[in-house]
Amino acid sequence: MRVLLVDDQELIRAGFRLILSVEDDIEVVGEAADGAGAIEAAAALAPDVVLMDVQMPGMDGIAATEQIAAASPGTSILILTTFDDDGYLFAALQAGASGFLLKNCPPDDLVAAIRHVAAGHALLAPEVTQRVIARSTSGGARTLDPRISDLTERERDVLVAMARGQSNAEIADVLVVSAATVKTHVSNVLAKLGVRDRVQAVIAAYESGVMDDVAR
Repeated sequence: MRVLLVDDQELIRAGFRLILSVEDDIEVVGEAADGAGAIEAAAALAPDVVLMDVQMPGMDGIAATEQIAAASPGTSILILTTFDDDGYLFAALQAGASGFLLKNCPPDDLVAAIRHVAAGHALLAPEVTQRVIARSTSGGARTLDPRISDLTERERDVLVAMARGQSNAEIADVLVVSAATVKTHVSNVLAKLGVRDRVQAVIAAYESGVMDDVAR
């Protein structure tokens, strides 16, 4: 897995590089100190994963994430920041990030997160997931997103399970179907909702009001 490190602090980049250097399946292919540099490096190096800081001089990590996600859909972007802030979280997810972690996470969690998003999955730190749910379910009644009506009953069941944080294997057990069938349903859900990954689908589920009926 080819990783690009983006952080305005050289010491932080050096620490990440050291942590990842002992992993046989991960290679740090480049570094950048700001958003503009990240965009250039991502275009030149085509990394599998970008570890993206948020607050940097010049172009910040959110703006860079949006441009990289649009230009390089094969590159997953993992936001890693010291700022435990809802504004950054939702801006990053809306920009196309595949994951969001805090810099105080254990090194093993960072390595696991890189492997997870490199495999095409989405990831949120557990404490972050709770805030996504809390924010999305606040504010009263919502009009059901018309995209939801395109889902079959089983696809909607899968979406609800995804929003509850269940893995494909767990969904397969609950619905009594094969993992391959769940994978197909997940792909169909993403396509019909017009989102790039599970995180975006979960946000859509809560913002659309689908989870309101489930919670009652």
